[in-house]
Amino acid sequence: MIIKAISVHQPWASMIAQGSKNIETRTWYTDYRGDLLICSTLSPDLPGFKCGFALCVVNLKNCRPMALHDEAGARCEFFEYQKLFAWVLTDLREIVAFRVRGHQRIFDVEVEVED
Repeated sequence: MIIKAISVHQPWASMIAQGSKNIETRTWYTDYRGDLLICSTLSPDLPGFKCGFALCVVNLKNCRPMALHDEAGARCEFFEYQKLFAWVLTDLREIVAFRVRGHQRIFDVEVEVED
């Protein structure tokens, strides 16, 4: 099965996987909606964090211009991100972490589906 994925730097990738970050900020808009595999980038290699792994699956519910009320969900301060897009992430699903080679933008990952 092919799933759409995105690379996120640590520690933010782990925050998404733990449910404490439900808005991802990006400089670009996407029309894509649906399941999204959250992958941690390989670098920087932060001690105590899984780098270069698929960590969880979320539903990318919406993509809209960042607003002041997005600060808490994005784990950032709005003044730094006024020209960014808020990717609204819902329906967090845990997975068994596995190695992934990340890419820029949204990319495809082939995953094995267990019966």
